[in-house]
Amino acid sequence: MSKANEALGGTESRIPAFKTIEEEAEFWDTHDSSEFDDEFETVTDVRFVRSKRKQPITVRLDQDTVAALRRQAHRRGIGTSTLARLWITERVRDLEEHSAAPKAS
Repeated sequence: MSKANEALGGTESRIPAFKTIEEEAEFWDTHDSSEFDDEFETVTDVRFVRSKRKQPITVRLDQDTVAALRRQAHRRGIGTSTLARLWITERVRDLEEHSAAPKAS
């Protein structure tokens, strides 16, 4: 049982478990956190971790691709370069995980 459920006396949380960041964002766009004050707990051991320094690179894309990337970023409410970085990072991570997996014989 989670600490939040223990704090509620063993009852289920009214905050759903989210499958995606988008699903969670949609939920919090339509709800106020004050609706769930009784489910929150005080945290005393908060630590902030510096993100790794990012190294800029140049990627040349044709105008149609840039326009499509901008549209996709706008739909998600993030910057174009942020979306490009997220997609590149996800793809590289997937490729690295796939290449690290043992090959079936």
